[in-house]
Amino acid sequence: MKIEILYPEFCNLNGDMGNVKYLKKCLPEAEFIETAIEEEPAFCTQNDLSLIYMGTLSERSQEIVIKKLMPYKERIEELINMGQVFLFTGNSVEVLGEYIVNEDKSKIEGLGIFNIHAKRDMLHRHNSFFLGKYEDIELIGFKSQFTMLYGDNLQEHFATVEMGIGINKESKLEGIKKKNFIGTYIIGPILILNPKFTLKLLELMGVKEPKLAFEKELEEAYEIRYKKFKELSAKEK
Repeated sequence: MKIEILYPEFCNLNGDMGNVKYLKKCLPEAEFIETAIEEEPAFCTQNDLSLIYMGTLSERSQEIVIKKLMPYKERIEELINMGQVFLFTGNSVEVLGEYIVNEDKSKIEGLGIFNIHAKRDMLHRHNSFFLGKYEDIELIGFKSQFTMLYGDNLQEHFATVEMGIGINKESKLEGIKKKNFIGTYIIGPILILNPKFTLKLLELMGVKEPKLAFEKELEEAYEIRYKKFKELSAKEK
């Protein structure tokens, strides 16, 4: 089993490398390929990757990553259509959109794989709790971002929102999901906070009889947080 981590020296904000550390605990026999910014991604030549992961990055780093990934746009689209499993967390999904708008209205062109675009507001960070649903799994987590996504993700959203926001403050549809590509702003890290979702991801990756590291502890922590989030959600209604 091979897992590619894209640009960990850049894509490591908001504790999202905790997702990688936890996967290493769950899959101690797996090969983790950490692709540096000056290296050609393993996905260019390898067809046996179980997961391609990218975490949250700074706004300046987004521009660098877009330039590095642009030559591989067609390959990324091909992999998504083939059902390759991706997990992009935080604002990393923005690099695959059409463009990112700065406060001065200037635009940074993205890879254009998804019909979405982002708007930055660097003077106002959005922070919130998240409670929602992916298939039959209740998700919990947090959001902390300077950007919002816009575009139609009705047919390609990751989760529905019970408490918090979707891709923007007016939306109740969170993230992007196309086949086995998942892009979500949920941080926490999402895999540690949501053991049932992590099991689902491991199944998508082709893990037979997946086992979670520290399963009992994670489930207990999830139940405590889930109860508190449900109480907060009820108060907001």
